[in-house]
Amino acid sequence: MRLKLVTATSLLALCLFTTAEAVEINQDGANAVRDALTKLLPDDLAKTDFITVNPAGGRYQIMYDLAKLLTKVDPTTFTINGLTPFSTFATPLDNGLWNIEGNDSFNVSGHFKDPDQKTTNFTYSIASIVHSGVFDPAISYLRSGTFAVKDVKVASKSETDEVHATIASMDQKLSSTDTAGGNGRIDFVGSASMTGFVEQVSSVQMPPIDLRAGSINVDAKVNGLPAKQIREMVFFLLDHLEDKELSAENTDRIKAIVKDAFPLLTLFSETIGVNDLSVTNELGKGGAKAFGYTVAIEGPSDAMRFGFGMNAQEIRLDTPLMPANYSTFMPTSFDLQLAVPNLDFASFGDALMAMDFKDKAPKASGEEMGKKLFRDGRLAVEFPRISAKSGVYDVDMTGRIEGRVDTEKDYSMEATILARDLDKTISAVQELAKTDPDLNQVSFGLMMAKGFAKTDADGRSRWDISVSRDGSVAVNGQQIKGPDGPDQDEELEPDQEQEPDQGQDAVPAPTQQP
Repeated sequence: MRLKLVTATSLLALCLFTTAEAVEINQDGANAVRDALTKLLPDDLAKTDFITVNPAGGRYQIMYDLAKLLTKVDPTTFTINGLTPFSTFATPLDNGLWNIEGNDSFNVSGHFKDPDQKTTNFTYSIASIVHSGVFDPAISYLRSGTFAVKDVKVASKSETDEVHATIASMDQKLSSTDTAGGNGRIDFVGSASMTGFVEQVSSVQMPPIDLRAGSINVDAKVNGLPAKQIREMVFFLLDHLEDKELSAENTDRIKAIVKDAFPLLTLFSETIGVNDLSVTNELGKGGAKAFGYTVAIEGPSDAMRFGFGMNAQEIRLDTPLMPANYSTFMPTSFDLQLAVPNLDFASFGDALMAMDFKDKAPKASGEEMGKKLFRDGRLAVEFPRISAKSGVYDVDMTGRIEGRVDTEKDYSMEATILARDLDKTISAVQELAKTDPDLNQVSFGLMMAKGFAKTDADGRSRWDISVSRDGSVAVNGQQIKGPDGPDQDEELEPDQEQEPDQGQDAVPAPTQQP
């Protein structure tokens, strides 16, 4: 038997719909839809009749009876109760698209045994699942859609672990437009929200954990997606899933599809926001009023920029593991942003397409491919912002590091550090050093840094730091380290130590505290 696709999800199955234009709603049409939905399934799976299609007025009712897929499963190793059929209604439109909609619920329970023959009991329930959308057979995906889920409950229990989770509601929206320029690509915009998330986990190997979030919001965007070419790639892979080796003809075919799909996108962005986050266990409680995550890729294919960010506000931590005199140093907020610019996916894709995938020792090594992605092997990492704030410090940093992918030595850095109320920070460290003498070195380092600082108009201390490729270091225009000399490490005997360069790394005297 040739395996092409094993799936029980209605959305993926819908990708096999043919054009809906001028389709008459009758049993012959229903049979054609059913045949299309089971076309790529193994024969024994298709013959279970777990998919049935019938005319329902001006649309088709597609029924999915997943219980029929489990008739040959050993009930001593897996049992599920309450698995009733669910349905999707599909209406052909005059423009070749399909309207799809459904309204179901889900409530099952059962048990399964793992390879060690340990039994896990489970229950899953969803009070309401409502969805609607417009499906495009040409791209095998939705052009638009809305999805709403209410009252989700999940529970599982074994001899060693127990999990309970609930979600009050989940909502999703999707929309799309053709990319400007008429090149057959599509721009997608999506959003999702979740409220009332609670998860409780306990195990014999760890103390119970309670995780909660008042709400979770997601916004995503993809521009310039070659949806038709991606559809071709997916079907090609499914059709050749069991091939041990591709023929020369098929290799050229998939390369042509991939080449036609480049660039895979012109923009991708995703933002996730979590509100009222809390984590509780027997060791204490922590959380944040808000936590955010962002990722973005954008730009022309020969100069794309990858960006990443995380931030949190009103962070709180209450645990006996944190000594009280250190608690003021716990950040109450932070913001981390970094980016990698000038990624040359165009050259990377050309090099990938030129590779001989049958060659067990391809000429294009990982290092060479890296030099294609990073122009001539040069890598840059930008830090648009790194900040942290607590009761005793308030620090911001921006910077840029440049180097190479094939060495750790050839690099340079430009950075600016800003600190508010530096004297307050130094005093807090000195006070803590009374009970922890190891912090005296930290205090001395901060005082030495203060000696280099300039004062901005808003009162913040500023350090403009420059590290050159030759190893020299300057702070606020003052050189504190000269260029590196010849590397003499190899000339030293194993038991010799290199003497420090006397007199070269001069620093100003630290400012005395009043």
